[in-house]
Amino acid sequence: MKKIAIQGTKGSFHDIAAHQFFEGEPIELICCKTFEQVFEAIQQDATVMGLVAIENTIAGSLLHNYELLRSSGVVVVGEHKLHIKHSICCLADDDWNSIHEVHSHPVALAQCRKFLDLHSEFKAVVSEDTAGSAEEIALRDKHGWAAICSDYAAQLYGLKVLQEDIHDNKHNYTRFLVLSHSLQAPSMLPNIQIDKASLVFSLLDEEGSLSKILTILSFYDINLTKIQSLPIIGREWEYMFYVDVAFANPTRYRQSIDAITPLVKNIKILGEYESCKKSHRDTGILLQQKAERNR
Repeated sequence: MKKIAIQGTKGSFHDIAAHQFFEGEPIELICCKTFEQVFEAIQQDATVMGLVAIENTIAGSLLHNYELLRSSGVVVVGEHKLHIKHSICCLADDDWNSIHEVHSHPVALAQCRKFLDLHSEFKAVVSEDTAGSAEEIALRDKHGWAAICSDYAAQLYGLKVLQEDIHDNKHNYTRFLVLSHSLQAPSMLPNIQIDKASLVFSLLDEEGSLSKILTILSFYDINLTKIQSLPIIGREWEYMFYVDVAFANPTRYRQSIDAITPLVKNIKILGEYESCKKSHRDTGILLQQKAERNR
């Protein structure tokens, strides 16, 4: 049974993504309060894998996770894309008239701003986790409280869904990275078709240095799918560039890496993996049934 470290508790979107990525396999979740703890769990036990959010189509990139990825030595071995849908949930005997507080993660609250504006009688309360808010309401029997979370979390903790799809933008997707200890990475996901890679490097202080890199990647038919710059702490106006590239020909990809290496500083391949070809939907009911069968 694979052990998967995630940020958040059972019922979270990380939980959903982990079950979807490892569909058909029994997994044991290691629920962590912070992303730092996810990386530490992998570093301390080479048999542990991890799954962390890296970017969202509305909230943008999780910048701190890029630095954790670079500094930890953990390897990217896959990716997963999940359609994020938020619902408002409460105890079974509560209703619209009895609710006075809504708890959730700050990103989820921000993504449901229009709904909350329409219900100004609700006090929005920030918590550490979407599913954690649902769990707290259930465990503490908190009447008058509601949680913004997934339908799966509501079902898992026995809450009633007052309204589904309360998020402002229906095109709300999160991309997750699947992580492994460097010693175990080759064996963790056998028989995959590698067509994507994540890199990080800094640039020489020369005119047109980034343009040269992009031109070389284009020459080798490498598709630049994402570029994210972060300042290098303690060095004025110097940046690390985190780059995702996709390719059809692995040989051409490796040639492109050889070609750009002399033109950059501190290049590091964070992972080579199979790209996620489609975004998945929250299949909460199916996940709960599957979890019950695996117990």
